Amino acid sequence: MSKFLPTTLTTSPHVKRPTDVRTIMRHVVLALIPIVTYATYVFGWCALLVVCATSLGALATEYLYNHVTRHDQTLSDYSALITGILLGLTLPPSFPLWMAMLGGFIAILLGKLIFGGLGYNPFNPALVGRAFLQTAFPTSITTWTAALHADRFHALPHSTLAWPFLKPVIDGTAGATPLSAFKFEKSLTSVQDLFLGGVPGSLGETSAALILLCGLYLAIRKFLDWRIPVGVLAGAALLSGILHAVNPSYPPMLFTLCSGGLMLGAVFMATDMVSSPITPFATWIYALFIGALVVVIRVWGGLPEGVMYVILLANAITPLLNRWMVPRVFGTRRRA
Repeated sequence: MSKFLPTTLTTSPHVKRPTDVRTIMRHVVLALIPIVTYATYVFGWCALLVVCATSLGALATEYLYNHVTRHDQTLSDYSALITGILLGLTLPPSFPLWMAMLGGFIAILLGKLIFGGLGYNPFNPALVGRAFLQTAFPTSITTWTAALHADRFHALPHSTLAWPFLKPVIDGTAGATPLSAFKFEKSLTSVQDLFLGGVPGSLGETSAALILLCGLYLAIRKFLDWRIPVGVLAGAALLSGILHAVNPSYPPMLFTLCSGGLMLGAVFMATDMVSSPITPFATWIYALFIGALVVVIRVWGGLPEGVMYVILLANAITPLLNRWMVPRVFGTRRRA
């Protein structure tokens, strides 16, 4: 008999955290629930139906794809559910449900599955679905519902239950978002209203304070890289602060940070573990690039918002950042 105990040889890391993908994704879902709940309070049942429609489209697509291709079912890792919820939060409350389900289908199929599934997608899948909806249905995706209107729990907008491939009937309660009002009418919304919530916009634009609290929960649990939201907000704050100091006609810094989808994008979209950089220095460059470019598009672009396009562009340059900004190995010199 051998005198030696059985030994297992493995590669590093030898000390691992007792967490896995499923655990991280479950906590992200928990962090998104308060945002969805508050959006439902602000806009009514139509907001909850939109999120349910995008989530159903995403989950059904992943289930059917795995069934047809005879892969193991991956719905239990919560990644498809997160994609559906995030996509729903980027849409207006009165968005037709059939369009929302189609967006969930595109987000999972073209944003994730065709690249090999979770861990291989180069772009944030929810933003891929949102970009498709922006291109396919520009009128519906830029039609906004008034916040906190009296009938939000008693009646649904006519466009919510519109039949597929028919032109939806737009209700008369539509109004401009704070970003649109400032860009085209020079009307500045109160920062307090933007921070606490209750303004027209997408479902995820309701309360900057609530998004920050949910992101803080994930950061404390170390389920997201805190450098990314801090860098995004710092880049936007620095450039918008300089522009406003030079010319007060440009939007103020706090208005820039709290308006539109910047807060949701910084905390939940740009922090996607697959499509964001993995080295610390590359992460800072990635985050500052997003924050600064969002301000450039808002100030000089034709659209009042640009968070979606900027994050997708940053996802595209992430492989280059990972390649060019590799930390120096201890005990070696940097390459010439």
